[in-house]
Amino acid sequence: MSANPFGAQVGNAAAAAGRPPAVLSLSIKEKAALYAAFMPFVRNGGIFVPTNRPYQLGDDVYLILTLLDDPTKIPVAGKVVWISPSGGGASKTPGIGVQFPADESGFSARKRIEDALGAALRSARPTHTL
Repeated sequence: MSANPFGAQVGNAAAAAGRPPAVLSLSIKEKAALYAAFMPFVRNGGIFVPTNRPYQLGDDVYLILTLLDDPTKIPVAGKVVWISPSGGGASKTPGIGVQFPADESGFSARKRIEDALGAALRSARPTHTL
């Protein structure tokens, strides 16, 4: 069991079942889409990944992230900390929130997103999660 970013204890269903982490790829081409996907309220930061595949809180995922016009891929080994299930309402995109790890890869991913968003971080526009 491990603590999630909100303090609750969660298990890792994939690890318990002996499955390797899921590998996801997310390419965000527009600043507005990056703003909508970024999860600054999660400890170490995180990002929303649209998907219809079922996940459980605490599942390990390996994310390959590409931001805006930068061709550099950002590899991040994270955890599922948010789930928006399919069929959850017409206004919500189904997907998962992936928490960045408390290591150099997580710090780098968060910094690159914050640098790309700049002043937009202070916006009150709705996002995929809040």
